[in-house]
Amino acid sequence: MSRICCQEISKSFGPAHVISDLDLEVPDGAIVVILGESGSGKTTLLRMIAGFERPDLGTISIDEELVDSARQFVPPEKRRIGYVAQEGNLFPHLTVAKNVAFGMPRRQRRTGQVETLLELVGLSHLGGRYPHQLSGGQQQRVALARALAPDPKVVLLDEPFSSLDAGLRASLRFDVARILRAQRATTILVTHDQSEALSVADLVGIIDAGRIRQFDRPEILYERPVDRKVAQFLGEANIVAGSASGGTVDTPLGRLELAQPDRSLRGGCLVLVRPEQVSLQPLGERLPVPVPDYATGQVVHREYYGHDCVVLVDLNGNGCQIRVRCPGRPPIEIGDRVTIHAHANVTAWLAPDVEPA
Repeated sequence: MSRICCQEISKSFGPAHVISDLDLEVPDGAIVVILGESGSGKTTLLRMIAGFERPDLGTISIDEELVDSARQFVPPEKRRIGYVAQEGNLFPHLTVAKNVAFGMPRRQRRTGQVETLLELVGLSHLGGRYPHQLSGGQQQRVALARALAPDPKVVLLDEPFSSLDAGLRASLRFDVARILRAQRATTILVTHDQSEALSVADLVGIIDAGRIRQFDRPEILYERPVDRKVAQFLGEANIVAGSASGGTVDTPLGRLELAQPDRSLRGGCLVLVRPEQVSLQPLGERLPVPVPDYATGQVVHREYYGHDCVVLVDLNGNGCQIRVRCPGRPPIEIGDRVTIHAHANVTAWLAPDVEPA
């Protein structure tokens, strides 16, 4: 078991409160991503789990062992943690193989474990090279192999892909997740990249101002965020005013069904409608399926990405603009009149001071 448990931990640097009464429980063998903006406290949290910083209050346990409290402290080198920094931090004067072997006991270096790890990360042919002879992605693979070399209980990754270009970042995070799952390593990765968090994590924690706002499976966070701030941080979000009653909500898009957890909601509210939950057709064109309610508007902007496009529609006369995600090539032009309707249940939050549009 390599469960991590942080209970009511707090950390300040001078007058700045970085972590405040934070609770976090990471299951054994899970890949957990802590997602937050710069300055939200995510790296400080990681460094406290590693033992590089100490909490002012609270406790941290790893594998049921108390490693940090007011009365007890286990130093970083005794915690059996593999740590991968943003830049990898390889030793420039050592070869790839010697970098990986650095933290191993001598007897383990002679068993072929270095070669096994290099093969695991896809670098078995590069053991004799030096870090400056590698690409950024290859350096991060070496850093991961070095972190896994001492057979750690826990692997911590501090924004390990942020310095890479977008294409390499996507492919490398897939490979890293595959490797970590093959090793059944309990992992915490911190990042500010939403797609990174949603694509690799078993569980995601949204951290803001030193607190975990929501901790759940990626699909739950995306589909049922606890508040507007979490919703907008996890991708594009249309937030519209509404009035809820009896499991439905009246919005500028018409009357929509509420998601099951929100069926007791009544009164003024804010409603989340993701761009992919909305469809549009040229005005006057028959809808592909009958819909209970819809709105009309005019296209004022569009963005084409190849695999899909995003269209901004200004709804008639109420000052509301809706982003719509469409597959492939844009079906309309700027200035076209369109029919627009939502085709999925929506999430809403009570907001009594909101005046429905």
